[in-house]
Amino acid sequence: MKPSTDRPYSVPEKAARKLLEIVNATEAIQDGRIHIEKINGPMLFKEGASPAGYKAGLDLAVARGWLLHESRTFVKYTPAGADLFA
Repeated sequence: MKPSTDRPYSVPEKAARKLLEIVNATEAIQDGRIHIEKINGPMLFKEGASPAGYKAGLDLAVARGWLLHESRTFVKYTPAGADLFA
């Protein structure tokens, strides 16, 4: 059995970077927060990421300090995450 190559977001690094692209393209609300559903939909349905790949990417982005995801309702850029697009 061959590994599937049609799941590019099964690699957490690629998923995290794609999430950051989506967050960067999404308009923030009060205090720079972005509703989590504004990135859920595009990542899962438009990009075709699996829920496990999405979660791994989000966890990696938080672990690397690129995003804050404290409330589980919003994400917010950190200065380190914003610098990736500067």
